[in-house]
Amino acid sequence: MTPIPSLNGSDQRTYNAIFQHPLAHNLQWHDVHALLRHFATVTEEPNGNLKALRHGETLVLRQPRTKDVAESDELMALRHFLERSEAAAAGPAAEEHWLLVIDHHAARIFRTVLRGTSPERIHPHKPEDFFRHEQNSQNLSRGKEKPDPNSFFEPVARALEAAGPVLIFGTGTGHSSEMDQFAAWVKIHHPGLAARIIGTQVIDEQHLTEPQLLAHARTFYAAQPATRA
Repeated sequence: MTPIPSLNGSDQRTYNAIFQHPLAHNLQWHDVHALLRHFATVTEEPNGNLKALRHGETLVLRQPRTKDVAESDELMALRHFLERSEAAAAGPAAEEHWLLVIDHHAARIFRTVLRGTSPERIHPHKPEDFFRHEQNSQNLSRGKEKPDPNSFFEPVARALEAAGPVLIFGTGTGHSSEMDQFAAWVKIHHPGLAARIIGTQVIDEQHLTEPQLLAHARTFYAAQPATRA
């Protein structure tokens, strides 16, 4: 995620940890509370829960049982709250142009296609999670396991929840293309996100720098009459 100039070093590290992939498991409630108080209105409810209000978005955190944010759903709720409240402060998400560059090894998400944009990177959690052993002999005919989309695609889809229009770059075609597989998967599991995918393009990723990828994306968006440059 893009660093926020108003955050100090400790708060910025907490902010980065919230958006870490795989999910962080050593994030302390004390640090989360300090971050929320920095740019949200935080009140304590009678039952001990904390309520944060920011740019019209509300988050309620249950009273912690340990010093760490141990529950993944709590961490995801915190992440989504920050995304929604930042989008509300910046205006409609559709004004931003997003780029997803995805292959079998990683996904890079650029929140805008402006020059100098740094991507959020998402990798499969663990090799044993990324692959599932198929009993179907057709899937094993070449001695290769089939990637499990839920271990890779779901974190990517979650990271794009606050996105406006999304352009996807990938390599290969059909079953050899992670781009095609992701586009087909979101139609079933995240139809709202699928509706915001405005194009997919096969690119020679290994021979393109990130500035070149962004330049290709800007050219694509500039040719779309329904989007802003």
